[in-house]
Amino acid sequence: MMTHAMLTGKTREHLVPLGEAHSLQPAALTAFTGLQQAAAGDGFQLQPASTFRDFARQRHIWNQKFNGERPLLDKNSQPLVAATLSVAERCAAILRWSALPGASRHHWGTELDIYDPSRLPQGARLQLEPWEYEAGGYFAELNDWLTAHMAQFDFYRPFAHDRGGVAVEPWHISYQPLSRPAAQQLTPEVILEAWQHEDIAGDTWLRLHLPDIFSRFIMNIDED
Repeated sequence: MMTHAMLTGKTREHLVPLGEAHSLQPAALTAFTGLQQAAAGDGFQLQPASTFRDFARQRHIWNQKFNGERPLLDKNSQPLVAATLSVAERCAAILRWSALPGASRHHWGTELDIYDPSRLPQGARLQLEPWEYEAGGYFAELNDWLTAHMAQFDFYRPFAHDRGGVAVEPWHISYQPLSRPAAQQLTPEVILEAWQHEDIAGDTWLRLHLPDIFSRFIMNIDED
């Protein structure tokens, strides 16, 4: 059972380090290490681009996108100008690619964004956009390998298909034995509790529409 602080990224007490820059829950770390070793045996250098992300970091990302200080994309990965959009339009655009503070699965220590740095061309910067993982992309072969093998280590993709909420994220894998119960514990009330005394851009609109956001963007995932 995870505490509300664990669910919303307000603590790190449920985590252990993965290298110098990343953290996961212990069981997720063990499973990912096994997945890495299997990938290495087939010629892939499977590495995390992102794992645990705390509330403060998620809030920073959200606020920067809302205020036009970080790239904001439409559903086709094309840039938008935040200042030309209404609050509702800005929030919907952000939610397509980034979770609300307190509602990110990356708070749980069960999620990883993965890539293979050995297949990233010299001078190229990792974008974490679907084209990199699709046919002809840098990580297409890694993507196919994960599809075939990750379930053996209890990983799956919660955003494998476009369900009208979060965009497809082929790079995002989740350790299901821990992430499924975490998802069952998360509620709009838990998120609102985490928002107390926090500066979140678009807060008034978000609070009013949180039940719909929760249904469309947080719980609307692939199950396996």
